[in-house]
Amino acid sequence: MSFRTGIGFDAHRFASDGRPLRLALLTWPDHPGLMGHSDGDVVAHALVDAVASAGGLGDIGQLFGRAEPRFEGADSRVFLDGVIDQLDQAGYELLNAAVQLIGNTPAVAPRRAQAQAALSEAVGAPVSFAATTTDAMGFTGRGEGLAAVATCLVAAR
Repeated sequence: MSFRTGIGFDAHRFASDGRPLRLALLTWPDHPGLMGHSDGDVVAHALVDAVASAGGLGDIGQLFGRAEPRFEGADSRVFLDGVIDQLDQAGYELLNAAVQLIGNTPAVAPRRAQAQAALSEAVGAPVSFAATTTDAMGFTGRGEGLAAVATCLVAAR
């Protein structure tokens, strides 16, 4: 069996327009949303990039670019569905993934299981989800936005 790994990263600034925060395909009440062409879900976007990387498919911008009006405000589930379909067409299967949120807020622990379940269901494979801070360093430490990094393992069919 042939295996490949992928890595993905995404970062977005907090929005000031009252939009809801979307992370790991969930809405996080009482937290400002993230700016972005779609819903700004850095967790889902990093996962899309990791899967695309592993499959040799490019990245989220190439697959679901800002030039496409249909992706404006889109739920990131659309991107996960699309990249999994393309991975399958390329002859690979996602075996597992891990995503790390980087930021001061929200507290992930109370909803970690729910987030993992949503991500795992969306991609059809186990997804581990966790969070960390940067001890007040950089834009995430100053509370200006959030970032996420993801890895995944795929196998050729």
